[in-house]
Amino acid sequence: MWPGAPGSRTTRLELFYDLVFVFAFINVTTLTATLLSPANLYRCLLVLALLWWSWTGFARLGNAVRADQGLLPVVGVVTVAATFLLVLSVPSAFVDRPGGLNGPLVFAGCYFAIRMNQIAVLGWVDRSDPRWRRGLLWRAMLPTVATVLLVIAGTAPQRLGDRPYAVMLQLGLWTVALLVEYVGGVTLASRRWVVISAGHWAERHALMVLIALGESIIALGLGPKTGLPLTGPVAVAALLGVLVVAVLWWAYFDTLAYALEQALHHARDPAARLRLARDVYTFLHLPLIAGTILFALGLKDLLADAASPETPGWGPPLGGFWVTILFGGVGLYLLSLVGCALVALREVHWPLVITVVALAVVAPVVAPIPELASLIVLAVLVTVGVVVETFQEDGRRRRIRRLALEEQLAAEADQSRWRQEHL
Repeated sequence: MWPGAPGSRTTRLELFYDLVFVFAFINVTTLTATLLSPANLYRCLLVLALLWWSWTGFARLGNAVRADQGLLPVVGVVTVAATFLLVLSVPSAFVDRPGGLNGPLVFAGCYFAIRMNQIAVLGWVDRSDPRWRRGLLWRAMLPTVATVLLVIAGTAPQRLGDRPYAVMLQLGLWTVALLVEYVGGVTLASRRWVVISAGHWAERHALMVLIALGESIIALGLGPKTGLPLTGPVAVAALLGVLVVAVLWWAYFDTLAYALEQALHHARDPAARLRLARDVYTFLHLPLIAGTILFALGLKDLLADAASPETPGWGPPLGGFWVTILFGGVGLYLLSLVGCALVALREVHWPLVITVVALAVVAPVVAPIPELASLIVLAVLVTVGVVVETFQEDGRRRRIRRLALEEQLAAEADQSRWRQEHL
């Protein structure tokens, strides 16, 4: 195994692993769409949080060692296979479906295999460190306890039948399993983990944001029922959806992603860098992803309604549930951006804050109006907010982007010199 270096970037193996999450995000939205209820929405968020934690473990692994060297590709393929099987079991992760493998047990077993695989590799890398050997048992205990809780959550409620507290018991066990992993993992990581490559860590998370935004584009395509003609409402809704996704992409990737990475590079102290990596990326990027997935879920349902021949031209009223999904998802995304900027840059991005407040105020008002009109209101609010954020920056945007370009040009020049000498 080759250790990571400060200049390491994302490997092709890690990109291959991330492809599984395209399918994962689709399955998470499908899980919610099968039964529209607050409990099922909470299940969606629980699965997403557990998937995020397993992905974070692989990102940490790729930061510590080069994922495409030595035996790591074999480990990566095993992780990809286990993750894909886990994602396949997502629709039956809470309630087993007759006629096949036990869904909750498959999900729990795959999760355990993924996490123990990561811990085993990190244990091998740091095998010479006595402090790591003492903490290895504790690290292995976390996914073990979480897996046991998931197994109990998948089997016990079925024995209780239709009793009213069965669902609450299951959701409670899942929540405790998540708390065990997150709280225990963060506590242990604060004593040992070092972010070797700030660029790698930032790039990995930016790619996941891109994949989540891509899920919204996929939702635009999967929403309309196949075999039906393209109508005006479908075309308008699709264009508005693309506009919102593009604006959300701009809000993160135009300047903020560069600024966050530069702040991580600037944090020379290992403890300070760890806090940034944990708070800004591990914690605040999770609601960023969740908000995108919620928006994709609402977009998919809206497009399905718009394509139906029985639907009025502007669509039925959006309703309280779907206005929460659509407006709440976008608001959660923007609020996460505000949190990232506040923690990493010590800046308050007021245009985004005002946009989030406007979404919260307008959402109850647009709930009774047709879906297409609600989507227009959402697109206008988000676009105006991000445009104001972009141009009301007092030279900060130009400075950040210039630094990022200079870094890219310097790296390309070094690579060109090396290639001229050795290739």
